[in-house]
Order: sequence, then structure tokens, then C-alpha cells
Amino acid sequence: MAEPEPRQTWNYLMDMDGVLVHEEHLIPGADKFLAELREREVPFLVLTNNSIYTPRDLRARLARSGLDVPESSIWTSALATARFLDTQRPNGSAFVIGEAGLTTALHEVGYVLTDRDPDYVVLGETRTYSFTAITRAIRLVEEGAKFIATNPDATGPSREGVLPATGSIAALIERATGREPYYVGKPNPLMMRSALRALGTHSENTLMIGDRMDTDVRSGLEAGLQTILVLSGISADNTAELYPYRPTRVVASIADLVGHSHDPFLRD
Repeated sequence: MAEPEPRQTWNYLMDMDGVLVHEEHLIPGADKFLAELREREVPFLVLTNNSIYTPRDLRARLARSGLDVPESSIWTSALATARFLDTQRPNGSAFVIGEAGLTTALHEVGYVLTDRDPDYVVLGETRTYSFTAITRAIRLVEEGAKFIATNPDATGPSREGVLPATGSIAALIERATGREPYYVGKPNPLMMRSALRALGTHSENTLMIGDRMDTDVRSGLEAGLQTILVLSGISADNTAELYPYRPTRVVASIADLVGHSHDPFLRD
């Protein structure tokens, strides 16, 4: 596989779960890598498809794991969804199924949240999916509201095992209405492009680090980024071979990039 041409500087987008933390635990080397980026004043964003939490909430959660990440360096599918809707229909209205991360993001772009004749039904992540709210969403979509979902992830992790996530509930609403949602989060490259705009950088000198081929690597590739797959999350040694596309590099964990943030394609 051909190596990318050397570039003067790299900016970074990186997934959170499986790259920096696993559940509530720091992945070894993540703190050193972020410290290195801060020391070199390298722009970076931490990405997550999870729309439950606000950047402030996530900053506090990461701090408890031993990672110092400012709110301004956290980009969620909720923020990307709000930014997308603001460009599509400024100051619109939405019926929302989700948590504070999503409702706060929509309020901040001037959206009104309502269950009466909304422009959109917006589905996000929550730990308390309500049959009543899902039924209302189905009826509103049938009445003409456009259907948006923050991300297509079918399940999410918990200490007790997997939980149904946004993609599963979206499938329920789609089956009931015959209307397919528009997913904003990964693997939609829209998530990457909105993150690039938030970071103020371009795809040519930005790199995506992730632990999933089907979301992180795919969306990075489709947005024109170089990609690094880490094996500290969901992927195993042979995972990349199962897909018709490949990351630029595969490493065991983010610890392998410590000392090489200026050129992450160098080998020791």
C-alpha cells in the first residue's frame, strides 16, 4: 500500500470510545497523545456518534477517566445534526426523542421543540425510549414531518451488555411509516465535514483515528481524510481485511502514535 506524501502538519479527528476510552477507563497512551497535541498546539476534535451528552457533560466524563479535553474540542452527532438542520431550515421546529445533548444543540441554533406540526422529527439516543413518544413520532412523520436521526448505530454498550440504540428505534419508525430517516452521524461523511468546519481545517491535512471500519474509517475516507484504525476497540487484527476499502495505517492503539503526531505514518 502506497504511503501518503509527507505533509508539513496534521490536524486530528478521533473517535472517543475505543480510541481514547473503553467504557469509563482510559486507554493507555491516550493522555500522552493528547498532551503531545496540546504541547504542539495541533488542532484536534474528539468525535462521538452518541447524542445523549453535551460537550460539557463529555468533558466531565473524560476528566474522570484522566483525560483533559476542552468542550470546544468535542464534536457530537447532536451538534452535527443541529448544524445540518440550521443550514437546511433556519429557526425551524422539531419533535425530538433524545436527551440533553440533542435538545441543547437544537435550542442553541434557534430551533423550537414542539409536538404540534413540526418541520422535523429528530431521533437521537436515550436510555428511556418511550412508547408514547415513538407513537407520536410515527404519526407526525405520517402527517408530513421530515425524519432525521442522529446516527445509525443499532446498539450501544453498557456494563450489562448491549442496549438498543438510535438505529434500532429508527428502524421501528421506518417500518411503521415507510419513511427512511436521514442519518447525520458516522458513517455519513457529513459528520466529518461539519467537524472539519468546526475545526477550521481541510481534509487534505487532517487525519481520522477510529476503531471501526464501517463508521470511522469509511466516513473518513469518503470525506477525503487519511485514516488510522486502532485495535483497542471493536476491531481485531483481521478486521480491515473484511472490507473492500482500507485505512491508511493500522496500529494496536493510540499509544503507537505517541512521539509521532507530527508524522503519524513513521514506523519505529
